[in-house]
Amino acid sequence: MVCQKKLVEEVSCWLRLYNDGSVDRAWTGPPEVKFMLDSVPPHEEFFNGVATRDVATDQNSGSRVRIYLPELEDPDNLNKLPVILHFHGGGFCISHADWYMYYNMYTRLVRSARAICVSVYLRLAPEHRLPAACDDGFSALLWLSSLARGEANEPWLNKYADFTRVFLIGDSSGGNIVHQVAARAGHVDLSPLRLAGAIPVHPGFVRSERSRSELEQPESPFLTLEMVDKFLRLALPVGCNKDHPITCPMGPAAAAQNLVESLKLPPILLCVAENDLIRDTEMEYYEVLKKANKDVELLISPGVGHSFYLNSVAVEMDPHTSAQTAGLIKGIIEFMEKH
Repeated sequence: MVCQKKLVEEVSCWLRLYNDGSVDRAWTGPPEVKFMLDSVPPHEEFFNGVATRDVATDQNSGSRVRIYLPELEDPDNLNKLPVILHFHGGGFCISHADWYMYYNMYTRLVRSARAICVSVYLRLAPEHRLPAACDDGFSALLWLSSLARGEANEPWLNKYADFTRVFLIGDSSGGNIVHQVAARAGHVDLSPLRLAGAIPVHPGFVRSERSRSELEQPESPFLTLEMVDKFLRLALPVGCNKDHPITCPMGPAAAAQNLVESLKLPPILLCVAENDLIRDTEMEYYEVLKKANKDVELLISPGVGHSFYLNSVAVEMDPHTSAQTAGLIKGIIEFMEKH
């Protein structure tokens, strides 16, 4: 007798979990937007001003990063480029560093910022529950530190990277990883690498109790209440809820473990979308940082929702989304130039 596996959990369009532990992440939503989820192969030749390569950072674990290098007018110019260490979103359960939506955004950012981006391939839940993705992010930072000390070699980074200006950036759940990696970095010696700043973009900060914005703001293609609830239930350690310090760093569980006041954090640019479902809890995080006298700036994008800038269709077709994406990139660049 052949036993058919049974569906035990589903997140509409995105993910299906079966009773044998297998996970199907094939996109089942509108086919016309599937291209944003397609993998973009690396290309070491410059295309539209950017070259990319995938690099193994740990042969034993198989950890990898994707590197984006902007084309230089004078490759022999010794002026080094700042480094953006990127953590992708996806509720800790979906997406990859090579998806078109990230490729489209981060090629644009490195061209505009004249910076190198290092985007981490994060392990996904439920196969790898938290803190696995946070561990991957921190390991990538330690790898950059080993390059800065000359203990490892990656030709593009060793030749062009300014390791004294490393910025963390992450969208949605990647913004949670930004906070976690920045907090961990305050306890170790990364020198000569210097963590110059942290940029959580629409971070997935929530509480177990619904916020007002979750109840009142419209859902978007990149964030629904179903995604918030089910992805985090699959990603958090078994037995934990959304008040866990990774998803609620401004809450009592986080305070009990490590008071925000005691954290050694770099300057932070918190990016918030006005129409984000989880705007209110993102703003709680901002207020906690301000109360703790941390160096934090706020960049609010009016009239748009969660991760709007990753929707390349809207960026191309809707003038407001396009303008807000340009404004977001401009704000990120201005923050980097100050630090």
